[in-house]
Amino acid sequence: MMFPLGTRVYGMTVALLMCVVSSGACFGFVLDGWLGAVVGATTTGLGAGFGMLARPRPAVTSVQAVSGDGYAEGIADTVLLSIARYEAAIFPLTSDGASDEEQEARRTVAYRLSAYDGLPRSVRVSAAAALEVLDDGLDSERARAAVKDLSLAVYDCRGNRRSGPELR
Repeated sequence: MMFPLGTRVYGMTVALLMCVVSSGACFGFVLDGWLGAVVGATTTGLGAGFGMLARPRPAVTSVQAVSGDGYAEGIADTVLLSIARYEAAIFPLTSDGASDEEQEARRTVAYRLSAYDGLPRSVRVSAAAALEVLDDGLDSERARAAVKDLSLAVYDCRGNRRSGPELR
């Protein structure tokens, strides 16, 4: 059974705190026997607890930062890359830039990646629009605008971005 990532992070934090308290107890036992173990465990436990209460933000932030596993964002980036490569094959910089076989291969890869179920809906819609424009193969400016819209959709699907008019 797989637990959610937040639960695993909190579980690892508790395990780490137990290790810290245990090491304090071991150090105290080495110095002064059982009484030293109790004092060492109590001291390190209070110190760790105070540290968690005084500065809980890093632990909370780390759980929020990893709330998504990044897989969908990675697939979205891959879709953007494959469509950009397909665009480069359709509108090459040189007259003999890409063969028909290469164009077909890049088209196939772009379509297969764009059909992935784990892709965010906004990216899938933008990818379909970009592929439609690229399949026409008539207007490079329109294709460039469609790929730009796709890149903005990929950027929007990332969780930790600041929104604002300066990004568009």
